[in-house]
Amino acid sequence: MIPVTTAQEMRALDEATIQGLGLPGVVLMEHAGFGVLLHIEDFFEGLKGKNILVVCGKGNNGGDGFVVARWAMSRGAQVEVVLLAELEQLGGDALINASVFKKLYPERLHCVTEDAGVLEGLLGWAEIVVDGVLGTGLSSAARGLAARAIELINASERPVVAIDIPSGLSADTGWIPGPAVDADLTVTFGLPKVAHYTFPAAELVGDLRVVDIGIPPQFVEKAGVLTHVPEELDVFLLFPPRPLNVHKGRYGHLLGVCGSPGKTGAGIMTAQAALRVGTGLVTMGVPASLNPVFESSLLEAMTLPMPDDDGYLLEGALEVIANNLEGKTALAIGPGLGTNPSTVTLVRALLAEVDLPVVVDADGVNALVGVLDLLKGRRAPTVLTPHPGEMARLLGTIPGEIQSRRLETAREFAREYGVILVLKGAGTVTALPDGRAYVNPTGNPGMASGGSGDVLTGIIGGLLAQGMDAGEAAWGGVYLHGLAGDKAAQEKGEVALLAGDMIEVLPSVFKEWEEWSASVL
Repeated sequence: MIPVTTAQEMRALDEATIQGLGLPGVVLMEHAGFGVLLHIEDFFEGLKGKNILVVCGKGNNGGDGFVVARWAMSRGAQVEVVLLAELEQLGGDALINASVFKKLYPERLHCVTEDAGVLEGLLGWAEIVVDGVLGTGLSSAARGLAARAIELINASERPVVAIDIPSGLSADTGWIPGPAVDADLTVTFGLPKVAHYTFPAAELVGDLRVVDIGIPPQFVEKAGVLTHVPEELDVFLLFPPRPLNVHKGRYGHLLGVCGSPGKTGAGIMTAQAALRVGTGLVTMGVPASLNPVFESSLLEAMTLPMPDDDGYLLEGALEVIANNLEGKTALAIGPGLGTNPSTVTLVRALLAEVDLPVVVDADGVNALVGVLDLLKGRRAPTVLTPHPGEMARLLGTIPGEIQSRRLETAREFAREYGVILVLKGAGTVTALPDGRAYVNPTGNPGMASGGSGDVLTGIIGGLLAQGMDAGEAAWGGVYLHGLAGDKAAQEKGEVALLAGDMIEVLPSVFKEWEEWSASVL
């Protein structure tokens, strides 16, 4: 797992390192700036002879920029520094490094307080721009000279390296509050920040690199960071090798409640995905009039025909489900279900009366509008997987509001209603009731197509049915879903990617993991 911090958490870690180890802040700044320089050298394949413009604000981000500038000069680059302040306005470690740079290269320091013409001219000269304007403490839109500098940097169309975070972004969210640097490379310190992985802000980060500035691992562990980015090894470890003496009953029995006219494919893909992640048995509870479609398409899964009206499940299906719960270990509710009033009543009754782990998606989520409090009474784990539009309907707001506060919205909802909330989209967020959250790094734009969410429902439902911890089933399922999408896109391309391609590639993912496991045992 990659811990991902807020600005406050990172400041606390810096302070703990300074106080706990007696390590001066100026030393941390030197490590940070030199680390940035090394990544710039690697990214641009050397710096000798290159024209580099470093744009510094008056905070510590600017202080890091002065360290970068000094080291770049020693590596043979031609460096100019624009400070968006007078030198006397700086303090602390930033002032120390700015003063050192001025003593060494006074003719290369340009202090700008009003007219940005000097900056604009130097941007035309530069081959690489280093952004040290604003750091991680920003909580509102950049204004004044800083905003103008950001706009000029972006307009220059020069390659940009952001120190710690692209200036103009809020480190704690995916929100872009105003003008923000669009970086090609971002080099951050200690640990990544929330904005580095959370969209839409993550689109401006470019290639993300992390510099180790000497924060001891035990300090990170003690800090209790609540946000993490899973790695493939974390998900691999959720699937231990299967013993030789095993039978299908050991790997659970998922009951899906899916289907309505014109949407049978959603439930079919849910079943297929659940089977492909190793679920022992899958039964799809479907409208009786549509049962022939499901039976003809699902050779390995079973079906449970239930009362319907013109293909929409009726409330009376609850009795059929109750009579067939023996041996079932989890539910998947929603794919292709429709919003017929009787079907909505059925979904609500299922969640209120059936105490099995459940994943709720699509029209199952829509059925909860106005009755969210029923989630608080559930005695078994509940995983909701809305996209931003569905989340907006649940909360009575607009998708744009959800997208501007993805991590906070997911975390607040999970805490209030005691559920695991999977907020889909680029950088899918999985939030747990205890405050932990996971930002997913896998997936690609090709997955934004019909059926992708149904595949995810099948994956998570199948993992729940197998008895996996609900939180792990959620964030692990999301990672696996995105990984399958990435592997399928490598073969098919993003434009032509279909949801079914993700199901087809799941066996190759597990095969790779089995080979990996065999090689290390």
